[in-house]
Amino acid sequence: MKKVLVANRGEIACRVIKTLKKMGIVSVAIYSDADKQALHVKMADEAYYVGAAPSTDSYLQQDKIISICLEHQVDAIHPGYGFLSENAIFAQKLSKNNIKLIGPSAYSMEIMGDKLSAKQAVKDFGIPMVPGTDYSIEDVAEAKKIAINIGFPVLVKASAGGGGKGMKLVNNAEEFEDQMQLAINEASSAFGNGAVFIEKFVTSPRHIEIQILADSYGNTVYLFERECSVQRRHQKVIEEAPSAILTPELRKKMGEAAVNVAKAAKYEGAGTVEFLVDDQLNFYFLEMNTRLQVEHPVTEMITGLDLVELQIRIARGEKLTLKQEDLQIDGHAIELRIYAEDPFDNFVPSINTLKTYSIPKGDGIRVDNGYEQGDSIPIYYDPMLAKLTVHAATRTAAIDKMLKAIQDYRIEGISSTLSFGSYVMKHPDFYSGHFDTNFVKKNWNPEAISAHYKSQRKVAAWVFKTMFAQKDSILQKIKC
Repeated sequence: MKKVLVANRGEIACRVIKTLKKMGIVSVAIYSDADKQALHVKMADEAYYVGAAPSTDSYLQQDKIISICLEHQVDAIHPGYGFLSENAIFAQKLSKNNIKLIGPSAYSMEIMGDKLSAKQAVKDFGIPMVPGTDYSIEDVAEAKKIAINIGFPVLVKASAGGGGKGMKLVNNAEEFEDQMQLAINEASSAFGNGAVFIEKFVTSPRHIEIQILADSYGNTVYLFERECSVQRRHQKVIEEAPSAILTPELRKKMGEAAVNVAKAAKYEGAGTVEFLVDDQLNFYFLEMNTRLQVEHPVTEMITGLDLVELQIRIARGEKLTLKQEDLQIDGHAIELRIYAEDPFDNFVPSINTLKTYSIPKGDGIRVDNGYEQGDSIPIYYDPMLAKLTVHAATRTAAIDKMLKAIQDYRIEGISSTLSFGSYVMKHPDFYSGHFDTNFVKKNWNPEAISAHYKSQRKVAAWVFKTMFAQKDSILQKIKC
């Protein structure tokens, strides 16, 4: 494997290119009209134009990407996350053209890409499941009877896709029919597949996932957990490792369950098994993400491993040298996703130019970055600028380090989620570890928080004005 094309953009493309350079592998970038001067293009050894700015015309152009690989003797593709990273058809096309995908097989993607087929695959392994149906259902009347039998509240969920699309919370029988139809319509629009199923809604859930690695020789290990419960609109915004609530015994049980899920899918490479954990510390299988996760840096920081390098080694046919008994957790890591969004205006994207952009540096501070000062934020893609990750000996020390790193991060010209991250770090519920997936919905009140900061600024301005007005008197007292 001498040349690898990164079929992605932004911070994840930059992050993969760094490891390729470290391993002495030629890196190839692709770019759209919007990304001609992007950081990942500048970092790569080679870069090729793939199409117009919209992702449908560029980063999702499977045949164009494959033709670039064939024309320029590319051995393998790293898909990053998003775009084509979990596309089984793309994986099959690559295989037919003798281009190695640095990721799992099309079979594994298909099994785990559909929540219902994933449930079917793992049910013989004794993996705990949320009560509900393990088959798709279209008959609204029948579905309503099932929901009543399970007990409200329930979730109507799209079988395909993720990110909260095609998922509706139903609190009672009266609203069930309307909400189910909305879920079907949304799933059909987002994924081209209107299949839905029903699950019991777990009260006060934690979203905890397990990182696994599997080679082609039957060896699978788990690299502990990541706590991903701080979310907005079902999208993770802050992740940490390890979780504040897992005991060593529960960690082992969940890790072994994740390994069994990987085996059920005949999995190879890096993958993530997601679970819900209720307030009684019961855990339930959600799904498996058959790619590198956005939040992989927190795992790297507590294990000292390079997951991209391990992905590449597995794809090259190398055997895992890691043994489960040798893996240990070192300290605590927290990641903040930094979006070009305005947290005080319902997190709407902030599309403009980065007039000032300076990242923090220091021991235990890592920034996975995709932009430079002077860059414009394209409207066509996810608005994430970077990921700020910190590592320290304890969770408390990591929170303190994150607050200092946020303070040292300089972004002007756009709104960002830095202030939101600072708010979360300081919140008593987060600081104590007593929170769940409802944290943002429950605590983030932009109007009240904005008024609080405005009040603080008024007080500071009054103090300054008063001090300035009395400066002669104060100076006289100092001299005395």
